[in-house]
Amino acid sequence: MAPKAAALVLVLLAISGSRADVNPNDVATVIWKYFTELGSNAKDTVDQLQQTDISKQLNTLLRSNMQSVSAYAEDLQERLVPFATELQARLAQDSQRLKEQIQRELRELQAKLAPYADEVHQQIGTNIRQLQAKMSPYAEELRSQVDRSAGELQRALEPYAAELRERLQDNAQSIQVSLSPYADRLQQQIDGGVESLKERLSPMADELKVQVEQSVAELRRGLSPYAQEVQDGLNRQLESLTLQMEKAAEELRTRLATSSEELRAQLSPLAQELREAANGDAESLRQRLAPLAQQLDQRVGQTLEAFRQQAAPFGEALGKQLVQRLEEMRGKLDSGAAGVEDHLELLEKEVREKVAAFLST
Repeated sequence: MAPKAAALVLVLLAISGSRADVNPNDVATVIWKYFTELGSNAKDTVDQLQQTDISKQLNTLLRSNMQSVSAYAEDLQERLVPFATELQARLAQDSQRLKEQIQRELRELQAKLAPYADEVHQQIGTNIRQLQAKMSPYAEELRSQVDRSAGELQRALEPYAAELRERLQDNAQSIQVSLSPYADRLQQQIDGGVESLKERLSPMADELKVQVEQSVAELRRGLSPYAQEVQDGLNRQLESLTLQMEKAAEELRTRLATSSEELRAQLSPLAQELREAANGDAESLRQRLAPLAQQLDQRVGQTLEAFRQQAAPFGEALGKQLVQRLEEMRGKLDSGAAGVEDHLELLEKEVREKVAAFLST
């Protein structure tokens, strides 16, 4: 997201009508993306922040896009720029200390765990196997939900193809009169089916978060006996691991929602084609509808099959991603070297907490 686009989104959030409509997490996401977009990559983000006059940029971008605003939005604008400026300064100062602290803690943690290297390896290996055992049925459940929901939507749309073929037997004027209501019903069925699909798939991300929390808690219990003198370092590493795994769970939610909306976008043109046909001349109506009536089943089937192929493997891919996170942590405990991800994950968490506290006032 470009800085100007990020600012515009922030404006839209601000003028949405009332204080309750402004989601702190959404605002934090916009601000964090704005900050990170200032750098060409994750490693030089903080250096770029130090060199950027965010006060001038946000003032210009916000005011250029705010033509008519509520009193609350104006108040938010006045407070937001100084807050963002202060936040930038604090990030520039605190981030280097945070980076050094993470590196120091990890080196100490690695030194303390070195005598127990075999036990630590075994404990993390056990945790990986446990996570894989949990993710296998989860991935299968997600695949089954995708298949079941797509199958139900396909069966719900099948009668529309048969009905359209029957309508072709009527006279052209009768077809034309009834075509728009028919297209509306088809669109309603598509919308209802997609919403039902989203309602079924969304809880899967919540379920995954619970499994992530359980997995990290089990790892914490397993490693604590070996790291009693360096609990702060262990806790910070586990906090970073938790943030990475929870972000993966949120990415799953986003991917499922995006795929569902893409499905809606691919099915909706069927109803639109019918509306356009109804607005044409009656003479060529039957000629235009005949191919669509014959292809409706096939096009619906192909679209839903493409959705299945795209969404069903999300669970397996996510399981591999979570296991990779655990393996990366094992590597860091072996080497004592912190990655830039640890730093940025915890820095982002701090930004979100500060934004939430700011908006709560």
